[in-house]
Amino acid sequence: MVTDSALLLRLQTEVLEAVARGEPLVSVADLLCRRAQELAPEAICSILVVDDDCKLRPLAAPSLPLAFSSAIDGLAIGPKVGSCGTAVFRNEPVMVTDIATDPLWDDFRALAEPLGLRACWSSPIRNSENRVVATFAFYYRSTRGPDELERSIVQTCVHLCSIAIDHEMVRERNHRLAYYDALTGLPNRGRFNELLGRSIRLQEPFGLLLVDIDHLKMINDTVGHVFGDLLIRTVAERLADCHPALTACRLGGDEFAVLVADCHSEHALRDAATRMLNAVHGLIQMGDQTVDPHITVGGALYGPDGDTEASLSQNADFALYHAKETRRGGYIRFTPGMRTSMMERATMVRNVDQALAENRILVHYQPIVKLDTAEIVGLEALARMRMPDGRIASAGEFHAALADPRIAWQVTGQMLTQIAADIRYWLDIGIPFQHVGINVTSGDFQRGDLEQRIVEAFEKYDVPLRHIVLEVNESVYMGGGDIMVPKAVSALRQRGLLVALDDFGTGFASLTHLLSFPVDVIKIDKSFIDKLGTDRASDVVVGSIIDIARRLNMTLVAEGIETASQAIMLSELGCTMGQGYLFARPGSVADTSHLLSMFAQRLDVMPEEDDERRSA
Repeated sequence: MVTDSALLLRLQTEVLEAVARGEPLVSVADLLCRRAQELAPEAICSILVVDDDCKLRPLAAPSLPLAFSSAIDGLAIGPKVGSCGTAVFRNEPVMVTDIATDPLWDDFRALAEPLGLRACWSSPIRNSENRVVATFAFYYRSTRGPDELERSIVQTCVHLCSIAIDHEMVRERNHRLAYYDALTGLPNRGRFNELLGRSIRLQEPFGLLLVDIDHLKMINDTVGHVFGDLLIRTVAERLADCHPALTACRLGGDEFAVLVADCHSEHALRDAATRMLNAVHGLIQMGDQTVDPHITVGGALYGPDGDTEASLSQNADFALYHAKETRRGGYIRFTPGMRTSMMERATMVRNVDQALAENRILVHYQPIVKLDTAEIVGLEALARMRMPDGRIASAGEFHAALADPRIAWQVTGQMLTQIAADIRYWLDIGIPFQHVGINVTSGDFQRGDLEQRIVEAFEKYDVPLRHIVLEVNESVYMGGGDIMVPKAVSALRQRGLLVALDDFGTGFASLTHLLSFPVDVIKIDKSFIDKLGTDRASDVVVGSIIDIARRLNMTLVAEGIETASQAIMLSELGCTMGQGYLFARPGSVADTSHLLSMFAQRLDVMPEEDDERRSA
């Protein structure tokens, strides 16, 4: 004859083996209930779990109707919530021998009595941290309590449930660590790869959107990483809540991927991207700091834009990169030309890298002249590259490489050294040199060391910083989130540099920015000068800019002057300085030295002499 102890041991062994095999918790709980009922035929077994909101959730009740479990689902624990809800609330077993009369069942009697349930004994289940996470209950069809065997069964089952729930929690924790991002709670890169692979295997229409948070590095550097993390979490929450058809994943850093289900067309993909762009807006505040988040999105459609994981991801990445270069804060879908452009850019980056290593990056200078006398009042420094065959390539031929922040930073470094040496040479031979404009890019500002690099380069050659004009175009000014670039430029102006707003009229700045941006010189873009005299709108715009610059006491330079008629018209409009092929093409330091010796504006008082007089 098999003893009760042997039966309980068999129950324990079978359940533990199921746990060890990795059976789902719901299967283990169902097995436990069925085996317990076989040992106690008069009992009806039920296991409920307690969620993080302290609400009851059915886990297993194989002999109770589904309607009964559904009615219990979501009940909050409390002092009078049947046997189970009360057992959790009290953190102790609750034995109700007569449901018909016990006040704990006043609100739930109508659920139990139609099923013939007359008594219920519920015991709390605690995890390894001694927190109540579930209940194990025996219902009876008669008004009674448990006998000794049933007490032993319940004791064994509560212990086994605790082990199974702890095991499930560890498994879930490990799963979250492996497949979910700790900061945002979104699926991580590994999980994204699984979801993308599954979507492709199903061959159902979907879209892929890749997302970058704009200016996260700047926020980390200026406000701190705590705020940066808050920004990432907030953007993640807004993306996750955007729409049920969108599954957002965090790939790392400021990068997210969003799978768009049931996406059949370019229009549907654009709608999803637009929904996301709108969803992330809204001020984020921490302390006295606020930021309005923005994202840039690149997209690819499964099928037309790639039918494998690698091709679809790469093409969406091409689109994102193109969006960051040309439409930051917006959305662009992949087109085949982007791949060609990226390959060409990669080749150019390698070429410029090699030129930097071999000191083949050169500085050429284009004069800035007084329009009425053609005297040279300044220069603009322009990057050139000597090709392996000796040909000199203009910046336009390798401009794409300068979009790489590392390349831009290195090119600027070599140019600063050459410019400082050239200025020292002109000052030493007595040329009445005034100033040279140096173009800087977003890559020069991103590292936060532009001021230090300029100061060190010119101090090495004992060149006063008043000979430098920092030329920053509108896209660079606006590309730093209205904070980073103006702040760095202000610091440089305090050291004596002048600042020119380059290519004015072609970027994102408005006239109101002239009131807040630290600018000394406005350079009117060549595209306006080209149309002078032939396009009335351009005439009006140029005239207005000249008038505004004069009223704001800013120096004005017209770029790209190629004909005498353009120079005459600019003079008549009130512009006094310009540059362009009409006067001189960019040339080497030797050619520029020759031009300066003949046409440099002769000042009655040289800058060095003026300094001496002021100090006397």
